[in-house]
Amino acid sequence: MTEQNYDQELAAIIDHTLLDPEATKEDFDKLVEEAKEYHFRSVCVHSSNVEYVAGLLKGSDVIPIAVVGFPHGQMTAVAKAFEAHDAIVNRGAQEIDMVINISALKSKHYSMVLDDIQQVVRACEGKPVKVILETASLTEIEKICGCCLAKAAGARFIKTSTGTVDGGATVEDIRLIREVVGEELLIKASGGVKTREFAHQLMEAGATRVGTSHSVELVSGESFSGGY
Repeated sequence: MTEQNYDQELAAIIDHTLLDPEATKEDFDKLVEEAKEYHFRSVCVHSSNVEYVAGLLKGSDVIPIAVVGFPHGQMTAVAKAFEAHDAIVNRGAQEIDMVINISALKSKHYSMVLDDIQQVVRACEGKPVKVILETASLTEIEKICGCCLAKAAGARFIKTSTGTVDGGATVEDIRLIREVVGEELLIKASGGVKTREFAHQLMEAGATRVGTSHSVELVSGESFSGGY
């Protein structure tokens, strides 16, 4: 790490992400070592991998996060809540990033969406829950409804995207989310955050956390192409 180009402010809010289904033990070892070296806020992985990275992170200032209902959020609320509870209670996750039931939201089944989020929030026993809206798939009204439901359900964050569909975080969406939820909820920008300049634009618009698999390049100022 070169001190001259190191962006400490950005590093402190990055969720260093590895959600590739083909990732190996060596990939997770590298993820954790990078997170420790650059002092990222967290590492974010699938629930099946969170116990391993949590063990590697013990004694550090980096927290483990598990995604739940990833990437489409279409399982039952009970299944989603069970995955979240297991990740928190048995596997060491300190935060949960859950995917909203996009189909229910688009169908205006708001009670189903609310119950889905509430069950996960309760299952996490006070640990922060981020609700992933998948903003690129939603209309403006659907984004607003999703934010309101997540807030009503007791979520701590709104998160823009899974990174698995075309489109990701935008400055406009961050501003809209901030306008809807006020200062009560935090906002995680994820999906397509590929430059340091863009990351700072998202922060200025109201993002309080940034999710990316290209964290090292962002904070070190190196160039790269492609990715989550």
